[in-house]
Amino acid sequence: MLNVKTWALTLSTFCAVSYVLCIAWCAVAPEGWHAREFLELMLPGFIWLSPGSFVLGLLESIGLGAYTGALLAAIHNWIG
Repeated sequence: MLNVKTWALTLSTFCAVSYVLCIAWCAVAPEGWHAREFLELMLPGFIWLSPGSFVLGLLESIGLGAYTGALLAAIHNWIG
């Protein structure tokens, strides 16, 4: 049995850290190596880059990670 809460917290933390690292990478990398288009496509309402948009993207990343972790654990527990 997988713990749904543990998996949701784990994946939401993973997604939040990945998002912040991606934004940091885009701040130092040449423009050709940016993930700007990907972030704008995957995170509804995210527009490169304002403080409000950064927070929105972070919250969406956390939410998507929590949803994925909870669903993954629930399906695993249901099947197994």
